[in-house]
Amino acid sequence: MELPSNLIPDEASPEWMNKGDNAWQLTTATLVGLQTIPGLVILYGSMAKRKWAINSAFMAFYAFAMVLVCWVGWGFRMSFGDKLVFFLGKPGVALDEKFLLKRAFAGYLPTATMVFFQSVFAAITVVLIAGSLLGRMNFRAWILFVPLWSTFSYTIAAFSIWCPQGWLAKLGVIDFAGGFVIHLSAGVAGFTAAFWVGPRAEKDRRNCPPNNVILMLAGAGLLWMGWSGFNGGAPFVASTISGLAILNTHVCTATSILTWLLLDSLFFGKPSVLGAIQGMITGLVCITPAAGVVQCWAAIIMGIISGSVPWYTMMVLHNKVKLLKLVDDPIAIFHTHAIAGGLGGILTGFFAVPKLCRLFYMVTDWEKYLGLVYGLQNGRTPAGFKQMGIQIAAMVFVIVLNVVVTSIICWFIGLIVPLRMSDEELENGDDAVHGEEAFALWHEGERLVGRRHNNKVYDTHEFSFVESKGEVQMV
Repeated sequence: MELPSNLIPDEASPEWMNKGDNAWQLTTATLVGLQTIPGLVILYGSMAKRKWAINSAFMAFYAFAMVLVCWVGWGFRMSFGDKLVFFLGKPGVALDEKFLLKRAFAGYLPTATMVFFQSVFAAITVVLIAGSLLGRMNFRAWILFVPLWSTFSYTIAAFSIWCPQGWLAKLGVIDFAGGFVIHLSAGVAGFTAAFWVGPRAEKDRRNCPPNNVILMLAGAGLLWMGWSGFNGGAPFVASTISGLAILNTHVCTATSILTWLLLDSLFFGKPSVLGAIQGMITGLVCITPAAGVVQCWAAIIMGIISGSVPWYTMMVLHNKVKLLKLVDDPIAIFHTHAIAGGLGGILTGFFAVPKLCRLFYMVTDWEKYLGLVYGLQNGRTPAGFKQMGIQIAAMVFVIVLNVVVTSIICWFIGLIVPLRMSDEELENGDDAVHGEEAFALWHEGERLVGRRHNNKVYDTHEFSFVESKGEVQMV
């Protein structure tokens, strides 16, 4: 029997490529991209104080673009290419069709699809770091920070943990979709960079209400739903493990939100939107390293832990530990990503199911992946404790890597440009930094302030605005 014509291999659809898997992978990559553009752009822009809305959103927007260029220039092959040293691949471009159209290192995909998929993960990691630096980092310093950090920190963690040739990958670390590589890295690097940049202006730190709570929920919703691609794409195939990973992701997240809201209600008397968003993020982060290799009941337990432990570190411990009070982390990236990511990595070593690990990794030595629970149950207790030890070793490695590399990068940038904005910029916000304001309509539409685009007409449903000499007037 002959194959249908659409399934017959040809030069554009080689025999090794699975069209369904390729379509799924491109879809999941786009979902992850949408988590940043526009998800985190909206979330950061609306969570920030009004005078920092543009700067906060623009830091994310710029970082996404810069990382993608770095990724095809050298980052992908440093993260997933031929080994240079045990923790890093050889730099090289990912631009030639001979390289991009051949089969990727995993899955039934062309390398071009893999490059794009991995690029959006690299980009969102740097964007998460930005959350620790809102409202005071010199934008020119941020311009330098993004390519330096993605080159000298992210690539090392990605190669060590995700590349088959990486030293932690060979040991058998389990990081399904980035609990260590992305979230722990971003949380620790953001906290370290925030230490070197210094805090916001005192009045901004004391009084920093979000400028639009409804838009916060919109950005958070894009982040949440986009996580179907984040975790669902990790197996590189449209498989049963992809479905399980997506289900576990949303179950854990919902449980974490409810746990956070319960604690807010018990201790503060009122549930809050901001608390719900933080609980959402900690649930998403915690399940990420485990999404496709744990049972759904374990995802619920992880949701309870991710909704309570970071809540405690943020709401109670933060005010008691001197270092946590000293470092200004505007939207609590350290608690929601470093703490939750570390928790998720450790819990993965506890709950990982051997069969699910076999279905995910599809390697001959799959038996080395064993959660402690199943080691105790199956009489392989030493193997279970070994897995926990590998998870802890990976966590320590990522923490040390990011503290050291991020500190060196901040020191180096400080030799070229100031890490921190000037006093005038800190006082005036977006208008001083970018010459723009996010909320230009004032006094019920009587005046619209503009700074950059002279002699243009702005039409609305009810009014026209004509700009002349930097000011827009209603006509």
